[in-house]
Amino acid sequence: MEDTNKTIRPLEKEINDKKAAFESSASEDKKQKYAEGIAAVVATNIVGKALQVGETAINFTLPNALGKKITLYDALENGPVILMWYRGGWCPYCNMQLHYMQEMLPEFKKLGASLLAITPETPDNSISTQEKNNLEFEVLSDVDNVVGFQYKVVFKLTDDVKEIYENGFGLSNFNGTDKGELPLAATYIIGQDKVIQYAFLDADYRNRAEPQDLLEHLK
Repeated sequence: MEDTNKTIRPLEKEINDKKAAFESSASEDKKQKYAEGIAAVVATNIVGKALQVGETAINFTLPNALGKKITLYDALENGPVILMWYRGGWCPYCNMQLHYMQEMLPEFKKLGASLLAITPETPDNSISTQEKNNLEFEVLSDVDNVVGFQYKVVFKLTDDVKEIYENGFGLSNFNGTDKGELPLAATYIIGQDKVIQYAFLDADYRNRAEPQDLLEHLK
C-alpha cells in the first residue's frame, strides 16, 4: 500500500507548477539559455565541492536587514541552526521557499532550532524581501558572497543568463555589484557541536529543501 504521506510535499508541488508554467509560456530561446545556465553550474561540480555533512560549519558574522550583526556560533549556543541561502527577493522560487519556511518556523522553534537566511542582496534590498514575506527569522546580507565563497556554494552566471537577469530586473542593483555571481539555494542544518548534520545542495536553482524534511531531520 502506497504511503500517501510521501506525496504531500507542498513546496515541491508549487515549484513543479511554476516550472510547468515557465515551460508553457517562455520562448524557446529563453528556455535554452536557462537550461545551458544550469548545465554550466553542474559542470563546475559545485555540489561536490561545497561543504558537506560531517564537516564543521565555518563561523561568520553578517548584518541583518536592520544592520544588527548576527554571528553563527552565537546562534548555535541556543540550539541547532537551519542555514539557508536564497538568491534574492526577485527570485520567485526563493519567495516560495521563504514563505514555506516561515510557515514551518513555529515547528522549528519547538525543537529549539533557529533559522538564518543568507542573501547576496544589499541590506536595503533584503529588508524589502523580509517585509514582503512577513518573515520572523533573520535575513542576513552577504554582499559579494563572502560567506557563500567560504561554504563554496557560489557560482558565476553564464553571460546569457546574466544578461536576462540584468535586463529583466537589474540584478546588479539588488546585489550592489555586476559580477554576476549567485549562491546555490543551499540549505544546511548545523548542530550545536558546529558540525553539519544535513545538507541540501542542487545545481538547479529551482529545486529546494522541503521544510517538512528539515523538520523530520530535526526530530
